[in-house]
Amino acid sequence: MSKLAEYKALEAQLAAQLKQLDALKNDDELKREIEFEQKLRNLMVAYGVGLRDIISLLDPQANRTSAAPATPAPRRQRKVKVYKNPETGEVVETKGGNHKVLKAWKEKHGGEKVESWLQ
Repeated sequence: MSKLAEYKALEAQLAAQLKQLDALKNDDELKREIEFEQKLRNLMVAYGVGLRDIISLLDPQANRTSAAPATPAPRRQRKVKVYKNPETGEVVETKGGNHKVLKAWKEKHGGEKVESWLQ
């Protein structure tokens, strides 16, 4: 698209958005909402109350459902996996895959083969 065509398209979009903005500025419902928001914010400042306080005051149930539990659930313990190398007879016990010997075996023999050694 040429720069001129792009400019004209953007100019047309801007004109349409300005027309929508003018229509909203004259909307009585919008004026009422803006006035309500301003009055509410002034009251919040005057009484030193935050938005969360107002929500908990108006809807006490909303605070219970959205709050995270005080103590997180404990993590599930990992099971110990035992790998036995059939070539050397060496045994490795691990709870995760970040074991030095296990990684070396996987590099040397391949991951699928080492997983087949799982006891």
